[in-house]
Amino acid sequence: MSEQYEYVPHRLLRRRVRDIASGAEGVLMAVINENVSDSADYDRWMELAYIRGASGREFTTAVANVEPAYDQPQKARSRRDVRSA
Repeated sequence: MSEQYEYVPHRLLRRRVRDIASGAEGVLMAVINENVSDSADYDRWMELAYIRGASGREFTTAVANVEPAYDQPQKARSRRDVRSA
């Protein structure tokens, strides 16, 4: 049986990033290509980003959801901002 994961290099490792799916920010700790299959019949590989949030806990997201974070956190747009746009 092959390995269940492998580390992948990424240009934003150890940098502050944002998960665009949740809006959460943190430091990108690792990108890992993991076998996420729950079946022994076939493999399903996915690249996951491990992000350490301000609380110190890490969470995962798809690598495609990772973008560099800005110096100041982006605030959510209010309804008034959306209507005027």
